[in-house]
Amino acid sequence: MVNAYLLPIRTAALLFPLLAMVLFVPTAIVLYRRHGVLSRWRGLSFASFLYYCLAAFCLVIVPLPSRQIDVCKVYADFGHPQLVPGNTFNDIWKEAKGSLSLNALIIHNPAVWETAFNLALLLPLGMYLRYHFRRGRWTSAAIGLAVACFFEFTQLTGLWGIYPCPYRLFDVDDIIVNSLGCMLGWALAGPITRWLPTLDSIDVRALERVPVPFGRRLIALLLDAVGFMFCLPFLEAVWYFLGGQSAFGAFLVALFVFVLWFVLMPWVTGATVGKHVLRLRLVDKDGNRPPAWRLIIREVLLAIAFVPLSLVTLLGAIFLVVSATRLVEVMADFNLSTLVGIVEDRPGEVAFAVFAVLVSVALPVGFGLFARLHAKHLGLHELASGVRNIALPPTKASTPEVLPEERKDPAPSIL
Repeated sequence: MVNAYLLPIRTAALLFPLLAMVLFVPTAIVLYRRHGVLSRWRGLSFASFLYYCLAAFCLVIVPLPSRQIDVCKVYADFGHPQLVPGNTFNDIWKEAKGSLSLNALIIHNPAVWETAFNLALLLPLGMYLRYHFRRGRWTSAAIGLAVACFFEFTQLTGLWGIYPCPYRLFDVDDIIVNSLGCMLGWALAGPITRWLPTLDSIDVRALERVPVPFGRRLIALLLDAVGFMFCLPFLEAVWYFLGGQSAFGAFLVALFVFVLWFVLMPWVTGATVGKHVLRLRLVDKDGNRPPAWRLIIREVLLAIAFVPLSLVTLLGAIFLVVSATRLVEVMADFNLSTLVGIVEDRPGEVAFAVFAVLVSVALPVGFGLFARLHAKHLGLHELASGVRNIALPPTKASTPEVLPEERKDPAPSIL
């Protein structure tokens, strides 16, 4: 039985890094908007919650049946859901085989252990809902019930239609036990987390040290870079279909998009698209909207740092697309002698390519390190232009849902 539970947990451990990479930026955007900061403790809490959700879902669906077997035949008994509440007690009695001993009824009774695992399945959810998400008793109960129903209907529908028939049993008792487990976790979270610092207090301390965190600005810049790179090909295509042919004209289009996105938009609205998303605004030393010439200085320095890397990445992507077939042929027979031959045949081109890659990587890394090491986390472009970021108030309500018992006896903070 233990191996049956270890396999889903190992599966979740393998899938978690990929899921974390996919969800990192969207999650960071939400947390920065709601709380103004992504503290280590909040990040660790949310990452553990994400892994728990993935592991819980894997426990519901893993192991998956082979697509080569007839699921409807092999798991025919699971096609009839168990809709009678309390049937678990009958299962326990059957597994005990009429014996009233402690071993038969509890210690060596698989039905009891299965019920205990079902109780523990959503117990962490209740704890996360109370500590991390600050949800109340009845809100947590509703969420626990909804998650339990989702799990059981996932089993009833054969993983939502991926399999023609269910390969696990829909049991109404599982919904009841899962929901009770969520409520038990919520109740235990009170005394267990009483001596832990609240996440809000950690956020306040972090914002006092650094009002505009480096990561928040970096993600805003990433969004702007991605948005710029998406808009540029579209406008270049429009210019081409309107009759533009010269390379100089294409350069002017790119320059126009750059100025529009990074200079005119913040000059008129106070921020770029990425900074609007992250609730950041650009101001001068006096706290006013900066003039255009300061924005130009700022963005030119940023362009020096990041445009080479963007161009190298774009050219590399174009090369891979254009020469994909040839590249596969070369990689199939690739070895050390092949690499040596390429270097000997085209030493100048290889040296230039290596130099371009190193410079394109070193420039943004150098800018980032300078900002991280600066006493006020200001970059070269901010010091030279006098344009800095300020943060708007977080969108999270200032008075989160507070439980009655917490109003009477607030949990002390270790900070």
